[in-house]
Amino acid sequence: MRQVEIVEIEEYLRKMRDDWDERARQNARHFIADGRADWAEADFYASGDQTVAQDILTDMTNICQGLDPQRVRVLELGCGAGRVTRALAKVFGEVHGVDVSHEMVRRAGSAVAGFPNAFIHRTDGATLTELGDLTFDFAYSCCVFHHISSYEIIQSLVREVGRRLRPEALFKFEVQGCTSLQTSLGETWLGVPFSLEQAEQMAQECGFELRYHRGAGQERFWLWYFKR
Repeated sequence: MRQVEIVEIEEYLRKMRDDWDERARQNARHFIADGRADWAEADFYASGDQTVAQDILTDMTNICQGLDPQRVRVLELGCGAGRVTRALAKVFGEVHGVDVSHEMVRRAGSAVAGFPNAFIHRTDGATLTELGDLTFDFAYSCCVFHHISSYEIIQSLVREVGRRLRPEALFKFEVQGCTSLQTSLGETWLGVPFSLEQAEQMAQECGFELRYHRGAGQERFWLWYFKR
């Protein structure tokens, strides 16, 4: 990668952190789940339970692969204010949420204060070095990559997740699938779009097999990446 590209990405990571810090200060719950502007705390956390019921509990065969859920260690990429993290902690034995924003991490820590099996970490936005030597049985991310306007950063994060998953483990996540959308590096709300071909290529380059997908061409393009 050329030096100028490295500088551009470093600047973008700082902007991503700063923008999400500001959104968290303005109205963290709205920017995480933007269907409402006035989330009550109980309703906000209940929406996390609904997300887990929809995305996780319906897919436990792929996720656990015969393991007892209480023996499964989960990585949540882009945990925001902990809405889904605490819901995951009700199902699995250990959950680690990561986020680039100081303000979101602070709120997430409060959200999981009553869950001794849930841990929150702030990352640099492109790597997972803050996790030390932790490895995982399942990784999950929703409403995160479709805010990132850099293919390089998304691919870096996917590769980092792959390094920490056990063989055959699943990384289930969504990307922006509307390939007609236009965005540019520096945007922190509208992420870069992926075609099915791009999703397949990223899987191959990052050590995964793309076995299933749903929503190609739509805003929420779900991918099931299994580590090779």
